[in-house]
Amino acid sequence: MKSKFSNYLCSKLFALLLKVLSLLPLSLIHWIGAISGGVFHWFKPKVKEILVENLKESLLYIETKDLENAVKSNVREMGKTMLESMAIWGSSQKVVLTWINQVHHFEVIEKALIENKGIIFLTPHIGAFEISSIFYASKYPMTILYRPSRQKCFNHSIQRGRSKGQLKLAPTDASGVKKLLLALKKGEAIGILPDQIASKGDGEWANFFNRPAYTMTLVSKLVARTDAAVIMAVVERLSNGRGFDIHLERLDNKSLQSTANLNQALERKVREFPLQYMWNYDRFKSP
Repeated sequence: MKSKFSNYLCSKLFALLLKVLSLLPLSLIHWIGAISGGVFHWFKPKVKEILVENLKESLLYIETKDLENAVKSNVREMGKTMLESMAIWGSSQKVVLTWINQVHHFEVIEKALIENKGIIFLTPHIGAFEISSIFYASKYPMTILYRPSRQKCFNHSIQRGRSKGQLKLAPTDASGVKKLLLALKKGEAIGILPDQIASKGDGEWANFFNRPAYTMTLVSKLVARTDAAVIMAVVERLSNGRGFDIHLERLDNKSLQSTANLNQALERKVREFPLQYMWNYDRFKSP
């Protein structure tokens, strides 16, 4: 009984937090998020260690001072990611769409729709990655893989917050993969976080920033079975609460037959927006 009440209370408080954040201007959300990032990583030293190690091993910042500045900036950006994600879940589709400043190369979507073989959107953990699917689903049907939070009391609000417009969720299991295949065969779009650690048996080791990362094979399998168009979607966070730019790039299907090539494509995007990448996510651990 006590456990049920605790989960109920947690769920209600989390829903209230999302509602409050949805009422704030984006500039204030980012300001609070930057501070929250520092507080969060102070209370979570192991997460901070992962962030520092991953940034250091990436060799993007060789000089000590540059690395220290990059760590400080990335901590703030991770705080913004955390709060803006909750604000996105708590806000209406109409409000979230007003935060999008510009969509670069939308023509790649239009061309893929004409081909009618389905679209596989690959959205790495860069910037406000939650927004890309909401933008597309405001126009066309889309199914995305969804891995429930370990905090069960958060799941109802997160699922409801993500299910905007024509967006449908699919679990990260065999039934979810079937839903993805069905959507592609209907000529619809699906969304995948390609830098998420694959479950044991569903991936293989491939280098990412010169270190082996257990990388999902799902993308190459879906491409082989459907020949769907593959589009990389990156949501760049603009400064001073000015919103977000979505960057779209069509990838070559043949190059995605290997996880090594997939990671190379991801790495190129991370190099474009290194400080907005989720370096505190432990990509290099065993599944």
